[in-house]
Amino acid sequence: MKKPWWVVLGSLTAAAALVALLTWQSRTSQPARAASEKPLLLFCAAGIKPPVEAIAQAYESAFGIRVQIQYGGSGTLLSNLRVADTGDLFLAADESYMKSARDFGLLAETIPLARQRPVIAVAKGNPKNIRTLEDLRRTDVRVAMANPDAASIGRTVRALLQQAGQWTVLEKHITVFKPTVNDVANDVKIGSVDAGIVWDATARQYPELELVMVPLFDQATETISIGVLKRSGQPAAALRFARYLGAPDQGLKQFEKFHYAPVAGDMWAETPEIVLFSGAMLRPGIEKTLKDFEHHEGCRFTTVYNGCGVLVAQMRTGQRPDAYFSCDTSFMNSVADLYLEPVNVVDNQLMIIVAKGNPKGIQTVQDLTKPGLRIGLPHHEKSAMGNIAWKMLVQMNVYEALTPNLSVESPTGDFLINQLRTGSLDAIIACRSNWTGVREYLDAVPIDDPLARMTQPYAVGRNTRYKQLLSRLQDALTTASSRERFEREGFGWRYQPGSTP
Repeated sequence: MKKPWWVVLGSLTAAAALVALLTWQSRTSQPARAASEKPLLLFCAAGIKPPVEAIAQAYESAFGIRVQIQYGGSGTLLSNLRVADTGDLFLAADESYMKSARDFGLLAETIPLARQRPVIAVAKGNPKNIRTLEDLRRTDVRVAMANPDAASIGRTVRALLQQAGQWTVLEKHITVFKPTVNDVANDVKIGSVDAGIVWDATARQYPELELVMVPLFDQATETISIGVLKRSGQPAAALRFARYLGAPDQGLKQFEKFHYAPVAGDMWAETPEIVLFSGAMLRPGIEKTLKDFEHHEGCRFTTVYNGCGVLVAQMRTGQRPDAYFSCDTSFMNSVADLYLEPVNVVDNQLMIIVAKGNPKGIQTVQDLTKPGLRIGLPHHEKSAMGNIAWKMLVQMNVYEALTPNLSVESPTGDFLINQLRTGSLDAIIACRSNWTGVREYLDAVPIDDPLARMTQPYAVGRNTRYKQLLSRLQDALTTASSRERFEREGFGWRYQPGSTP
């Protein structure tokens, strides 16, 4: 029995709609993002072309984002970047060019990738029996070297030999200066010269060449890094590719394949998931920084705010955050085995906080022992603030006399502030940062005692997959804008580059 024509037509229409829907979904899943992002423009040292080109192709295949690459000597590229107004990324063959780029204000952040060192490259079998730098000065040896003003290898070797007092003599014996390290290797390969000074990784990419190791050159091991340019119009996309390039399970495998020595980079995740433990007192000072960092890095934070005694207890039962921002160095020290070297960022001050106008006339810590007062303290075991306050009160011989007045202990200062504002308490001991946001409602009495000050350090977890990313978070937490936010919230500034608790 034939189906009515409208049933057949309806079935065909439904099928066509389903095909259209599936086609639309396939086009709008991954390529949708690619269509919304311009190609990335990378200025790359010519000697690093083999791994970078392979990585860029893999990245485009995986994410639909094209990476346009302009190759040249590191010095030439840097000169171009100083006058250009385009570009997203800069990859130099040694750290000196990255430093110069930072000094010129061109870079937002950098990610290290791999290491290499200079060697003498000769033809297979070393027909001229070249063994030392002195052999390059022989009259029967033709030598090529990359231009020190254009290429990283030339600049590095010139600086090293100048320091050793050997450059002037060798320079006179250089047969030809070439624009890039690859040009030098090719000249040795085709026999135009007998020896060339190149990077070890470059020489190993040529089966026709062999390496002559020079002890002096071992002092010039250089780090290859990639930096995101401040002028980039798509910094998050640029940084995402840089992270991919520097991931040991992605880009760094190509660096190793081409004989570079990769660094210990962060594992790849398109959207890294980060767990940060932070003392509750720090929340007002860091929330904006974390939000901006998430947007810039393309990561997501799960931030656990609590009293540091509670947080340390959680760590001791097995929880392992990626980073920890502690309320005080004492709590950081208690879990020092879980973290890399911490840095001091800010400090805070204990204060007596009272109702507006100080109706109970409390001027000193000793006044807290007056009969009939209702006192709130931070919990001495669950918070850094409470631990410091307890030690201070014990040393001042006040704690036992104050105990009859102790009505509330809390892991966080915010709870104590709320109790004071509702009239449930007459006075509390909390931090300057707890009081700063409510100063129009409450008064504060400073405590003049060395133990009333505490310092807040930040540290990266030893076992995190994202050490480099969290090091960049440290940079974000210690910027001028971050300092302004902290000071607005009542914190003092402690950070100094290289400082530790």
